[in-house]
Amino acid sequence: MPRSAATLRPIVIRFGRLGDMVLLSPLLQLLSRRYGMPCWLIGSGPWSNVLYRADDHVARVWSLRGRHTPLLLGPTWWRVIWALRHSANSPVYVCEVAGSGRTRRIRAALALAGVSAQRCLFLAEDAEDGSEHRIDGLLRFGRQTPAALQAADHPCTDADPAPQIKVRHQYRLERDAWIRARGWDGRPLVLIQPGSRQATRRRWRRQPVNDKAWPPLNWSELLRCMHESLPEARFVLCGCAPEQALLRRICLMTRLDAVAAVDLPLGQLLALCEVAHSMVSVDSGPAHVAAALGVPLVVLFGATSPRHWLPRGAPGAPVIGLGGPPKVSHVDQISVPEVFAAWRSLPTRH
Repeated sequence: MPRSAATLRPIVIRFGRLGDMVLLSPLLQLLSRRYGMPCWLIGSGPWSNVLYRADDHVARVWSLRGRHTPLLLGPTWWRVIWALRHSANSPVYVCEVAGSGRTRRIRAALALAGVSAQRCLFLAEDAEDGSEHRIDGLLRFGRQTPAALQAADHPCTDADPAPQIKVRHQYRLERDAWIRARGWDGRPLVLIQPGSRQATRRRWRRQPVNDKAWPPLNWSELLRCMHESLPEARFVLCGCAPEQALLRRICLMTRLDAVAAVDLPLGQLLALCEVAHSMVSVDSGPAHVAAALGVPLVVLFGATSPRHWLPRGAPGAPVIGLGGPPKVSHVDQISVPEVFAAWRSLPTRH
């Protein structure tokens, strides 16, 4: 959209986990096109910068140290408040459900920055049948207009319904060196994501059921089947530091030299997804990253509905969701042959 008197800088606030921030991509694109300027993104954790630093629809990213960081603790909050105070009439889209603890901190920061409530919109969970995909809900939110603005001055435009993530050249160089160091040049790389954030958080450890936990024996059996089907491939077990014990256990049970457990920085994972043959994952943030970068993907769901959270792939990139309500409430109800057959059905990525 050409710059005009109606051009404004949209501001998006979302204190989400990795997958949540990936799903913001279509909304950021929509708002950037609608208001004529790249967005400011206020998020949490290190992943926001890695995902959107090279994005044409994002001008600047502020990342708080944690999603629950107290208001005014640390310099980032003060920088955010200063930027908000100098944001003129920019619309503010808060992608947090009204009434949560995070929205109370956000409202306090907006008030401290002197941002009028008439410039702000807060996300509402009001899908009619409860099955609306998260991205569709965010795009519907982005088509709303704050009371301080006129909708006619900022007509809605189309946005791609699937996330698009750009990989910085630095991460590609690191990936290529990493692959060469292991002697994997020219081999298909299959990514495996057995763990999820839910499994590593303390409050979930205290609970008896983790619906995303597929048994290590299942993973090792699946890997042996995949290796027999694609013997030239290397299988990369991905996961953050708290997941390494699980990954090492699966490696030991599998007993294949073609299987390796790694703790990859997010930037390197993004670059690896660019060249990966395929991925099998539980419902997790890395699964959303892989889909956004075009990796043919199989995702295992437990109590969470794929209709709401299934990763959306880039054009031509298939994503198969297995499990989920009403038939499945825990991923261990999904059999190894079912997952293997779904993986075999994925088209070859060139």
